Amino acid sequence: MKENSMKKTRKFLANLGLPEGDCYELPTSNKRFSNGGQYRFEVPGIQSPSVMKALLVELERLEIVIHRVTQTKGIMSLTDDEIRSMVSLSNEYDVELILAIGPRATTDTSASVNTLEGQRMGYRLRGQEQIVRAIEDVKRASSMGCKSFLVYDEGCLWVLNEAKIAREIPEDCQFKMSAHCGHGNPCSAKLLEMNGANSINPVRDIQLQMLSAMRQAIDIPIDIHTENPASTGGFIRHYEVPEMIRVASPVYLKTGGSVAKSHSWDTSEPEARARAKQVMLVKRMIDSYYPEALPSPKDGGH
Repeated sequence: MKENSMKKTRKFLANLGLPEGDCYELPTSNKRFSNGGQYRFEVPGIQSPSVMKALLVELERLEIVIHRVTQTKGIMSLTDDEIRSMVSLSNEYDVELILAIGPRATTDTSASVNTLEGQRMGYRLRGQEQIVRAIEDVKRASSMGCKSFLVYDEGCLWVLNEAKIAREIPEDCQFKMSAHCGHGNPCSAKLLEMNGANSINPVRDIQLQMLSAMRQAIDIPIDIHTENPASTGGFIRHYEVPEMIRVASPVYLKTGGSVAKSHSWDTSEPEARARAKQVMLVKRMIDSYYPEALPSPKDGGH
């Protein structure tokens, strides 16, 4: 009886265009970035222009190509000059700059997020005033040339997409969903894609069969942590990267996090260079164990 019921449930999911379960067979993904690449590199936790410059100079010295730099402390922590400087660096080095929307649970007046139970809500926004402030953060940074934003709240994602459609914010704005939202299944990924996400960062410890199932449900890139700060486990998954690319492409490989102690760690310039080394180590894994993998070319079309 239970078995028949479960079969019906799996059939129902399949009829919705979703995988029937986690994909333990790990099929190869045939999906690609628009320029044909299977993977791109992203370095998170770069909080200031000087640190961003140190990272990009070191990567250039190592002859390593990355495609994204992500600031995670929030737009509201940056001065106008700092935003302009980071946008200028992104243009100079042809990398996508993602700035995190500033208001979120950890900067709200509620103490709930600092409790063991409250931590379960992630960084989601409390009250409509926080939504207003989040939109203002995007308006401010986009007016200075930033086009990509890290989003921590599903409702905020939806309304930002509506704002883009209504031209309240530039039409070319891109939205990346944070791992701190806690999504890790194909249905959640599908919902985020439908609501305007341009890429999705699932939970950091997502397993390969789960990634593969998520890829069956969506077409947008998946952002995968190849390593993590101490605050989220500190685990390093470099040996899994070739399979991550094969089963889940197109993917952004979020690399360098193990250098930090926490998500919004104030990375120093020496630590930025250490993050560049981590990218080099991951690239070695790809070259050794999946040399046919196609890196996404630098074509300015981030």
